Amino acid sequence: MFSIIVAFPKNEDANTIKNALVSNGIEVAGVTNTGAQTIAFAGELDGGIVISAYRMRDMHFRELNAYLPRGFKLVLIASPARLAECMDDDIITLNTPLHVKELLGTVQMMQQAAQRREKKDKEKEARIRSNGDKDTILHAKLLLMERNNLSEEEAYRYIQKTSMDSGTNMTEVAEMILCMM
Repeated sequence: MFSIIVAFPKNEDANTIKNALVSNGIEVAGVTNTGAQTIAFAGELDGGIVISAYRMRDMHFRELNAYLPRGFKLVLIASPARLAECMDDDIITLNTPLHVKELLGTVQMMQQAAQRREKKDKEKEARIRSNGDKDTILHAKLLLMERNNLSEEEAYRYIQKTSMDSGTNMTEVAEMILCMM
């Protein structure tokens, strides 16, 4: 899940940014005023971005970035002079005065990147799971070959035909074979 936290020392600034996002259809998980609040709140979420000022009440943006949980990225909003001294590959920066279109574009780009990463992770998980399925089918096939004196092709066809006849997938049939024998 991609969450957005707006972290500014002044409530007015935080709420201005939150309202700009919300009015353009982007959900904001919360608003914080200190680095400690931000870190604690982010710890309860799965990942996303923290849109932050250069300096919070209790810490500098670098400290905040260092303590953010895994899965969170920092978007720093500051004056061009401040940004010039803090160029960091790990931090995305936006100049003040802030243009709403630029903020929205940055947030949307980060949301899309997170969705792509999540999709890749799910595909990877599915591939791993399919390798487990292959192992289950292989074990069932070997068991059929050993106990019923079938060739490898015959054992595979038996699992495949049983799967089609029963309307279940081959992994479920293989699991039933392993349980029954």
